[in-house]
Parts: sequence; C-alpha cells; structure tokens
Amino acid sequence: MAEKSCVKRLQKEYRALCKEPVSHVVARPSSSDILEWHYVLEGSEGTPFAGGFYYGKIKFPPEYPYKPPGIIMITPNGRFMTQKKICLSMSDFHPESWNPMWSVSSILTGLLSFMTDNTPTTGSVNTTAAEKRHLAKDSLAFNCKNTAFKKLFPEYVEKYKQEQHDRQLVSEQVPSQVPQEDKGRTKLEKLGDSSVEDAKGGDTPKDARRNRKQPFPTWMMLLLVSIFGVVMALPLLQL
Repeated sequence: MAEKSCVKRLQKEYRALCKEPVSHVVARPSSSDILEWHYVLEGSEGTPFAGGFYYGKIKFPPEYPYKPPGIIMITPNGRFMTQKKICLSMSDFHPESWNPMWSVSSILTGLLSFMTDNTPTTGSVNTTAAEKRHLAKDSLAFNCKNTAFKKLFPEYVEKYKQEQHDRQLVSEQVPSQVPQEDKGRTKLEKLGDSSVEDAKGGDTPKDARRNRKQPFPTWMMLLLVSIFGVVMALPLLQL
C-alpha cells in the first residue's frame, strides 16, 4: 500500500500536469491504483518517431519519491522492447542515481529524449529508421486495440476515428476521378499511336494532303511549249 506522502506527491503531480501540460507528453494515473500511471509520448518532429503515439506504463513504488519507478513501453516503437522494463538513470534499474526532485513529467521528458538516442541499454533494440517510421505510422491503430488505452485516452481514440473517416472520404473520391484520368490516358494513347504510325511510315495529315496533289501531266506540258513556240514564230512569218 502506498504511503501517505507518496499519494499526496502523485496527486500533486497530476494536478500540475493538468494545469500545465508538457509538450509531447500525456500521463494519467489508473482510476483503481494511483501507483500505476499510463502515458502517451508523441514522436518528435524531425525524427523517425514523428507522427507516432507511444503508450506505456510507469509503476511507482510505495516509497516514491524516495525510490524510483519502473518504466515499460507497450507500443512497438523500434527503440525499446515492449512489455519489458527500460533501463534509465531515472528508473528502478539505477536507484543509486535517482533524484527525489524528479517528477512524472521529468521522467517522461527524459524517456522521450532517450528514444531519439542510439545508445544501447537494457530493454533497447536496434532497428532502422525506416522500421521506426513504419511503426510510428501504425502506432495509433495498435494503441486503439488496447482496452486500458481507450478508457484513459479517449481523445486519441477520437483522433484515430477521424483519421479513418478522412481516409474513407479520400478513397470514395478516387473512383470518380478515374474515368477522367482514363479519358486523358486514352487521348495520350491515341497521340502515341499516331506517333507510332509515323515512325512506321504511316501518313500524317500533312503527308495525306501532299499525296492527294496530282503530278502535272506531260502532255499538257508539251502542248504549252508548242503554243508558246507558235506565238514566238508569228512575227518572223510576217516578215
């Protein structure tokens, strides 16, 4: 059972978090056990975790704040093992380095910062940036399958539902655009077919007009030359 000073301290920290939220950090105690807190870390921009929502738990000892808590992450993230305690200077892996002045907000801010570091530690894993981005993209959908998460963080559930709704609207609009795109492709294909015919020696419209012109008849040319000769000879005959 938690000591009275522990309960008072955790209640005070929760009020402080509600009054002055910490950037990229949301944390709330379990309704049935003040020693068990649930948190969500939002991935920092400019990192492979951007767009990710990482859900986990902090388990405080009854002697808190004089003893450090245990920290685990539940959401697959590519940096820490899931459902395993994470080794940090502010976790129960290192009670000798624990500072009673540290709070829930400082613990989670430190955890978020440590996520972007590649330093190996107990409970860490080694993955590529591409794998981390993929897990970040799927993180909210993963969290929304968890009953405790849905109960404690309804705002994130609503966010997920809105994203799903937006995707549905986009997918419904795409089919109506396809016929127009097909028409555009058909015109291009026709132009492409004309180009192919030209390359094979087929007649272009200009070639067709040129081919329609009939050559000047030879007999007509001879007749004109004869008439011209007679006209030129008439003055000589008069002499």
